[in-house]
Amino acid sequence: MLPEIPIRFETERLFVRRYHAGDGGWYYQAGQKNRQHLQRFESGNTILTIENEEDGERIICQLAAEWDAHKNFFMGAFEKTTGQFVAQIYIGAVNWQLPEFEIGYFVDKDFEGRGYVTEAVRGALAFIFQHLQAHRVCLHCSDMNEKSRRVAERCGFVLEGHLRETHQSPDCTFSGDLSYGILKSEFEARNLSKN
Repeated sequence: MLPEIPIRFETERLFVRRYHAGDGGWYYQAGQKNRQHLQRFESGNTILTIENEEDGERIICQLAAEWDAHKNFFMGAFEKTTGQFVAQIYIGAVNWQLPEFEIGYFVDKDFEGRGYVTEAVRGALAFIFQHLQAHRVCLHCSDMNEKSRRVAERCGFVLEGHLRETHQSPDCTFSGDLSYGILKSEFEARNLSKN
C-alpha cells in the first residue's frame, strides 16, 4: 500500500500539480496553441485529441480518475510568479511490483529554452522516488528529438537502448526510439553530490 500521494510539489520557479475539475477550458486552449509544436514528437498526446472546452473538461476528469486509481499521474507545471502553464509532466506506472515508472513531458511553445522542463522533471523524479517509492524510472523519446534527449541527460538518465528506424514520417524519413533509465540510487547519489 502506498502512503497518501501529494497532489502538488514545488521547485524553485514552478508549482506542479495534479489536474482537477475546472481545468478543461485552459487545457483545451493549451492544446490548440501547441498543436503544431507537438505534432512531430507528441502526435499521440492526449491533449491533441481535445476538440472543444467541454471535451477538455471530460479529458481532465479522466486524467483525475486515472490519478485516483494510481494508474497514471498527469500534472501541469505553472510559473509561480504568473500562474501560467509552462509544461506537462506524465508519470505512468510500468510495474508496481518493482516498482518502475515512466516519465514523459512537453513544454508550452512560449516557454521553450528556459529550463522549465528540466526543472519540472527533476522535481518529478524526487516526487516519484519519494512518494511513489520507485526503484527505477524510464523515459522514451525519439532519436530526432534533441531537446528531449538533453533534458533526459541533464536529469541524470542513462541511455539504455536505441531502436533504430521504428517510425516513418509523412515525408518518408525514418526515426528511432531512445530508452533511458535512472535508478533511485543514482538519483540519490547525484543529489548528494550537488550538496
